[in-house]
Amino acid sequence: MGIGNESTEDQYLDNLLKIFFESVRVVKDTGTIVYNLGDKYKNGGLSLIPYKFAIRAVESEKIFLVNNLQWIKLNPTPRQDKRKLIQTTEPFFIFAKSKNYYFNSDNFLAHLDHANKLKKNRPSEKLGKTYFDLIEKSELTQEQKKKAEQELDKTIRLVHEGKIESFRMKIRGLHSEPYNGQKGGRKIQIENNGFTIIKIYGKRVKKDIIESPVETIRHNKHPAVYPLYVIQELIKLLTEPDAIVLDPFCGSGTSCLAAANIGRDYIGIEINKDYVDFAKERIKLEGNKQQELFL
Repeated sequence: MGIGNESTEDQYLDNLLKIFFESVRVVKDTGTIVYNLGDKYKNGGLSLIPYKFAIRAVESEKIFLVNNLQWIKLNPTPRQDKRKLIQTTEPFFIFAKSKNYYFNSDNFLAHLDHANKLKKNRPSEKLGKTYFDLIEKSELTQEQKKKAEQELDKTIRLVHEGKIESFRMKIRGLHSEPYNGQKGGRKIQIENNGFTIIKIYGKRVKKDIIESPVETIRHNKHPAVYPLYVIQELIKLLTEPDAIVLDPFCGSGTSCLAAANIGRDYIGIEINKDYVDFAKERIKLEGNKQQELFL
């Protein structure tokens, strides 16, 4: 009988953590461990099981939490209870046991970066002209004006090179200054230099969210199938080309299929023979079909 049929929440977490710490034991120092857990309602309220699991995992001090990646479901299952909002997110906890863990954020959602570059219009040649005029009219010293113009010119080049999306500039005496409690040192920059430049990275900043619909697989008997797309993006983020992907809860084989599509070796562990047979057949039929779309 698989994990998830325990009579109490504590028993479920205990059994889950046994497998988790075995994963910690075998993972390389450069490796990471990703766990996805759904929550459930008990006595009218959420049990917070995913977060209870994460807290117990990090309290062991054998592991630390790198990110709490939120999967946003684009087609969540509607609920009949009109006094609760529809749940549209699930966490994917990314753990590591060493600060040497592999992490390639450039690979994560890289196809979206490419699409944004294709859609983005070329910046106007007049970009920044208003700020140059304001610098000239400001009460900054000549030295401060020169430095402001140099930094503004550098920032404009970053926009034209596609390294940032846009920017804003604040000049002492012309723009509202950051309040005393604001973090980041911009108030100090304005006091010392007479200006500050706020770079806006837009979608180039890799955030801890990923959007994907809930997938439906024909003839599938497994109750909890996460999206192939999400797993492929995590594998690209967290593994080198020669890495081995291990899934101790193989289920319908999504992790193994994702690894095969990205060119990684994989090991799947599953106690339910029906799931094993289905996963093998699925990998045989679907392997590499998604590769062109997501790589």
